[in-house]
Amino acid sequence: MDTLMNMHDLTTVEDFNEEDVLHKIHLAEEFKNGKSVELVRPVYAMNLFFENSTRTHTSFEMAENRLGMKLLEFEAQTSSVTKGESLLDTVKTIDAIQADIAVIRHPQNDYYKQLLDANLEISVINAGDGSGQHPSQSLLDMMTIYEEFQRFDGLKIAIAGDISHSRVARSNAMLLNKLGAKVYFAGPEEWMAEDLEEYGTFLPIDELVDQVDVMMLLRIQRERIDENAVIQFQPHEYLQKYGLNFARAERMKPEAIIMHPAPVNRGIEIESSLVDGKRSRIFKQMTNGMYMRMAILTDVLESKGLIRGGLN
Repeated sequence: MDTLMNMHDLTTVEDFNEEDVLHKIHLAEEFKNGKSVELVRPVYAMNLFFENSTRTHTSFEMAENRLGMKLLEFEAQTSSVTKGESLLDTVKTIDAIQADIAVIRHPQNDYYKQLLDANLEISVINAGDGSGQHPSQSLLDMMTIYEEFQRFDGLKIAIAGDISHSRVARSNAMLLNKLGAKVYFAGPEEWMAEDLEEYGTFLPIDELVDQVDVMMLLRIQRERIDENAVIQFQPHEYLQKYGLNFARAERMKPEAIIMHPAPVNRGIEIESSLVDGKRSRIFKQMTNGMYMRMAILTDVLESKGLIRGGLN
C-alpha cells in the first residue's frame, strides 16, 4: 500500500505496513517540531461522534484547527438521527453540501464499510467503531513507543485488561505484529478474545511485568459488557488480581514504560499514583495524539490535492 496515494479514507490498520506506520510517525513528529501546511482553499470537516469521547474528539478538533480547517458542528442528540435517519444518509447529506472530511465514532463494528461502498466524495476517518478498530489511537501509540525505543522489532509489549471489548487492543495487536514486536495479553481469561489469539500469547500479568518493555493497560468497558460480569470484580479486587499495582510496577524493567489509551479508572486497572509516575507515558500519548491526527488529516488532504505545494 502506498500511503500517500491511498489515503482518501482511514478506517482500519489492517492493510498498513511498516513503511506506512513510520511515514505517519515521522510526519507527526514534524508537526510536533513546528511543521505547518497551507491549504489551497477552505476545507470543511465534521466530527460525528455517536459515543462519548473526550480525548479523541478534542484531539481531532485541535488537529483540524491547527491545520486551518473549518469545523461544521454536529451533535448526535439534536441531529436527524433521532428521527430515524441512517448513518449512511447522514453522511450522504454532509457529502451533498460538499464537506471534505467526516471523522466518525460509532458503536457499530465496521460501520464504515457501507460508507466506503457508497463511493462518496467525502473522506471518512474512523475514530472508533464499537469493539472493532481505533486506527488513530493505535498510530499515536506506535508514535509513543517509537519515540521511546526508536524501534519496534524485538520489543515485548503486554496489553492487559478487558481485551475482548477493546478496539485499541485489536488495532495495536495487529500493528505491533506487523512491526515485529512480541505481543502478550493479560487480564481475566473470560475477557480474552479468540480472534486475537493469533497476534499474541495470553499469560497472567505476574508472569509478564518483569519481561516486557511496555505495559499497556485497558479499562473495563462497562458500556459493552453485561452488568453482572462487571460487578463480580470490585475495584480493589480487580487491581490486585489483574491490574498494575505498586508491587508489580516495582518488578518492571528499569527502562520499561506504562501506557493506557484512557480514560483511566484509577485504582482499578492501575494504581492511581502510577498514572502520574515517571514510567507513565499516558499524558504523552494524549499530546502525541493531536500531532498524529494532524498527520492523518494531512495525508487525507494531500490525497485530495488540498495541500498547497504537496508534502515536502
